[in-house]
Amino acid sequence: MEKTVCELFAGVGGFRCGLNHINSLEDMQKEEVWKTVWFSQWEPAEKKTQYAHDCYVYHFGTCLDKDGNDTTNVDIEEVDKATIPDFTLLVGGFPCQDYSVASSLATSKGLEGKKGILWWSIREVLEIKKPPFVLLENVDRLLKSPAKQRGRDFGIMLACFRDEGYTVEWRVINAAEYGYQQRRRRTFIFAYKNELKYAKEIERQINYVADFGDELHRRSVAKLILNEGFFAKTFPVDPVDSKKLKIDKLPDGIGELSETFSFPFENSGVMKDGMVYTVKTAPDYHGSQITLGDVMDTGAVEEKYFIPEERLYYTSPNVTHSDETHTCLSKEERQTWQYLKGAKKLRRTAANGHEYVFTEGPIAMIDAYDKPARTMLTSEGGFSRTTHIVKDKQTGRIRLLTAEETERIQGFPTGHTKWCKVGEETVEMPLNKRRFMMGNALVVDLVKQMEPMLASILDKE
Repeated sequence: MEKTVCELFAGVGGFRCGLNHINSLEDMQKEEVWKTVWFSQWEPAEKKTQYAHDCYVYHFGTCLDKDGNDTTNVDIEEVDKATIPDFTLLVGGFPCQDYSVASSLATSKGLEGKKGILWWSIREVLEIKKPPFVLLENVDRLLKSPAKQRGRDFGIMLACFRDEGYTVEWRVINAAEYGYQQRRRRTFIFAYKNELKYAKEIERQINYVADFGDELHRRSVAKLILNEGFFAKTFPVDPVDSKKLKIDKLPDGIGELSETFSFPFENSGVMKDGMVYTVKTAPDYHGSQITLGDVMDTGAVEEKYFIPEERLYYTSPNVTHSDETHTCLSKEERQTWQYLKGAKKLRRTAANGHEYVFTEGPIAMIDAYDKPARTMLTSEGGFSRTTHIVKDKQTGRIRLLTAEETERIQGFPTGHTKWCKVGEETVEMPLNKRRFMMGNALVVDLVKQMEPMLASILDKE
């Protein structure tokens, strides 16, 4: 089977870099094993610029649809999915949104969710293009959303796959727990058509039986999740007693599911023929650990990254708590990193007039060299509690992460986000956008680790 790819919500090309083991800008010149036939990247919040799309095009060029048009920077909801070139692997990292649908559409194959909910565009691609394999990435809270009906949204996604004839495996993976340089938990979903050789081989190995409640069936499914499945072979986990396996059946209608379904999905599991099996797993990894210090710059860093002394501390550097229940700090004192990252006590008044004391715990002001980086967010570099602050290796001064350091934390080539192709012109991406792109990206190293298994599966089809 050909290794052809469609990359939705492509960002700056994380899946493409991972599948083709692109480690440096020089690697961009090598022939790709996984050939991207079409991609989609459109940022609705950007009115005048499309930096992610233009960065992708700078490195990889664009792709035309079957009609010879370039629709890669068009809202995916407006794209005619029938014009997408044929492919064997669908990939993408998409937002966690409200996937609820109207119950009146319970039995409708043509049901539609709310406008702007990007899962429905993925489902439309599944229906029209029928890709043999799918690999998706989402935030870890996907399995628990929404808060008032835990598991409903993920259940809707699984039911869509079921209705299109797919088996689905999933795993929440923290990159740092497998030796990589960031503590970033993300849900990965691997789906494959039931008629494929791979699906038949999996079914044969795990010995499905009619009675899904008996112990033989539990052991068989646990074997898939823990030992024989896609994620089990790429990211090993510790043994788990099959008695801990949770089992449920998805409602037949997606509308009914949207209205009533709730289920405590664990971090690992499988869905086959509408039956859901899930269990909590722990990583089985004993290798080396890449740390934040390993990916930091060692040479001279531009002055713009350094934090002025007056913005660091408002009092003794040893102070990690502020108490404003009696005396308020000044605006200038609050505009320091020491205050922002320190513990707080503040008097607040609720909407009903009730007064209370708001408390917030401290977080480390300076990020440690000897640990993986914390999760990067799109606010990286801004005045935020989640922004990384580091001690410069050459000077010992305190600063923010460089754009290149954020790229390496996500496993991209150094310098990946520097340039964009806008029409015929090459332009430099602004620093705040470079950080935003990395906060929005996936850890490329995880896809690199999955690629050999993916390649082996497709080679046997």
